[in-house]
Amino acid sequence: MSSVRIGVDLGGTKIEAIALDNAGQTLARQRIATPQGDYVATLHAVADLVSAIEQQLEAQGSVGIGSPGALSSVTGLIKNANSTCLNGKPLDRDLARVLGRTVRLANDADCFTLSEATDGAASGAAVVFGVILGTGVGGGIAVQGCLLDGPNAIAGEWGHNPMPWLRPDEGAGPSCYCGKTGCIETWLSGPGLAADHLAVTGNALTAHDIARQASGVGCVATLQRYEDRLARALASVINIMDPHVIVLGGGLSNIAGLCERVSYLWGRYVFSDQVHTRLVPALHGDSSGVRGAAWLGVA
Repeated sequence: MSSVRIGVDLGGTKIEAIALDNAGQTLARQRIATPQGDYVATLHAVADLVSAIEQQLEAQGSVGIGSPGALSSVTGLIKNANSTCLNGKPLDRDLARVLGRTVRLANDADCFTLSEATDGAASGAAVVFGVILGTGVGGGIAVQGCLLDGPNAIAGEWGHNPMPWLRPDEGAGPSCYCGKTGCIETWLSGPGLAADHLAVTGNALTAHDIARQASGVGCVATLQRYEDRLARALASVINIMDPHVIVLGGGLSNIAGLCERVSYLWGRYVFSDQVHTRLVPALHGDSSGVRGAAWLGVA
């Protein structure tokens, strides 16, 4: 078994690669911007990152890939990726070809969840729901430290359920790339947060700027709407699977005080007299997804 485990996190805005040793210590790390809408360029970007890591370490490693969407059990092609240029493509086979070796591929949120359930913020918890709040909204489920993998390869895909308990002023919700309206992702992703702020205030700010200007005019109310929507969406998860821990990752998880405020708010929506589920930020932060991908590469 290789002593170098390389993980690649194929994100909507950046691609990150990391190399871990047997003890999980980081040996090398690099990241680049994701080629937008260009599948072939994305393949070569991943290959270049892996090559750069291996040249730096003068060693070849196993490779695991965390990707948006999932491989269809029927076609073997990527489905449901918010990076839509990946959809309908044999991503694992194409990466194996350009890398010249076998790769293991899993949904990016599954990789995040595996990392945090193994040696992260939810280590030792029996049932863990991992959440990525970023360019898209993803989720994964780990039970006793193992990823839950259902027959449709969609376990944890809460982002394409409808936002529950819509308020009158929210209407049917924004349109989603999946063809439906009002998906959780359209409200809770970074672009969703920015779109909501623009619609209400008329001011165009990125999600990062909204969080950074949290006490600014309009931003307080925008974040309050976001927190209530996140509380509603997570309450519906708790009502169904009753996890011991929910771990938040992705860029929006860095909003100051988010876990505390949402934990307070979700009591209004969870079907229980008390909520014992813990909501925590990822221990490994932005590195958790790529760390989980690295562990995927171990046969």
